[in-house]
Amino acid sequence: MSENKIPYKIYLNEEEMPKAWYNLRADMKNKPAPLLNPGTGQPLTAEEMSGIFCEELVAQELDNDTKFFEIPDEIREFYKMYRPSPVVRAYCLEKALGTPAKIYYKFEGNNTSGSHKLNSAIAQAYYAKKQGLKGVTTETGAGQWGTALSMACAYLGLDCKVYMVKVSYEQKPFRREVMRTYGASVTPSPSNTTNVGRKILEEFPDTTGSLGCAISEAVEVAVSNEGYRYVLGSVLNQVLLHQSVIGLETKTALDKYGIKPDIIIGCAGGGSNLGGLIAPFMGEKLRGEADYRIIAVEPASCPSFTRGTYAYDFCDTGMICPLAKMYTLGSSFIPSANHAGGLRFHGMSTVLSQLYHDGLMEATSVEQTSVFEAAEQFARTEGILPAPESSHAIRVAIDEALKCKETGEEKTIVFGLTGTGYFDLVAYQQFNDGKMTDYIPTDEEIAASVAKLPQVPGQE
Repeated sequence: MSENKIPYKIYLNEEEMPKAWYNLRADMKNKPAPLLNPGTGQPLTAEEMSGIFCEELVAQELDNDTKFFEIPDEIREFYKMYRPSPVVRAYCLEKALGTPAKIYYKFEGNNTSGSHKLNSAIAQAYYAKKQGLKGVTTETGAGQWGTALSMACAYLGLDCKVYMVKVSYEQKPFRREVMRTYGASVTPSPSNTTNVGRKILEEFPDTTGSLGCAISEAVEVAVSNEGYRYVLGSVLNQVLLHQSVIGLETKTALDKYGIKPDIIIGCAGGGSNLGGLIAPFMGEKLRGEADYRIIAVEPASCPSFTRGTYAYDFCDTGMICPLAKMYTLGSSFIPSANHAGGLRFHGMSTVLSQLYHDGLMEATSVEQTSVFEAAEQFARTEGILPAPESSHAIRVAIDEALKCKETGEEKTIVFGLTGTGYFDLVAYQQFNDGKMTDYIPTDEEIAASVAKLPQVPGQE
């Protein structure tokens, strides 16, 4: 198809929306390692998991073989309020860079939560409601997941208790207020409202918190209150399953115009956005039908892929959650107060960890100031103020496009724009005032945390 017939924005109609989520694990030759019971060291059973998670979500979490899960009609109807989301050709950014590369981005910020998180939030809230529960508990970093879950719970009439990482609670008061507007209670973590929170504060009284801390508190509240379950916005298999709508829509949109990506780029914290974006493309790669260069981008301040260890570890700082085999910096690792709060998690999805371990994708880390340089360039050319998390992918997309400028290669680059940054203006203010700094953990800091990894039989 000729260049001038490819629109700025490629939209799908409602009938082209995915009718089923794609389970990438079904096409993986090497399946992700199972979650383990920290007490017994044995694979977690559905019965054990059902005390923490909703029953149907447990089934999705444990299923490595079913390729497609039908999306319930009620969820598809909710999706129609903001989906399908557009795939946008970044013509203005290409021109500013002077690159022969073609750059596309999948924009997930066109809903009130400002991010892709709503795709899984409504699914998890739906299954909680279907089970007859009173409410759910969760953690949130930057606040996008907490906002999305608050919206979903308000829509379905469920109570929602959110533990928000303390540094984000203080940096992003307006996102906190959106959650409260939707009826959620929001508590800065670590807090004095839970046993694990009090323990963490006693050991680290000045801590800025972490997603690992907030997870521990949310799980404790869920298991100690009848009629509640815990839900998570990233990392878990079920979350990557729900987020596959991103990649499925992206591939359908690109296929309409005969566009095949050479490079696919996504920011990586726990893995929800990256896993969702790459799912159908990685599926083709696993089946030998096509090949793509896939790049995960993480903050240099929390580099679980690029400097972590592939091992079983707790998903939470309080060490009360199951053990997951993943690339990890150690559950006791407390990241610096990076403004990309959604990427400040010590570990990574077991699915993505296995794919990375098998050499099917790459990973790189970038520093905070260079990320915001890319964010401002994108905002000035494309007209969208991107979230700090998304801007990690923008940074590497720009870098790859500039490499094409040097070599003259006309590569096609696709990246995930996970959301907007309009609640992250304190971060932009610090950058514009020249007060933003870069912190990279030392080898000694990481080694000290990794040394505390749990002892699991057979683990190196």
